Amino acid sequence: MGNLLYLIAVILVIIWAISFLGGFYTGGIIHALLVIAVIAIVLRLIRGAA
Repeated sequence: MGNLLYLIAVILVIIWAISFLGGFYTGGIIHALLVIAVIAIVLRLIRGAA
């Protein structure tokens, strides 16, 4: 389940970067999802390093 969350987080970050750099409007929800994605990545890195 942790790998799935990590995969979803990476996909969300990629989608955000594409929409940010491409100038597409994805709405405010993408920013909330991005925060969740970053938290998931940071937790994965912390748990993997420990």
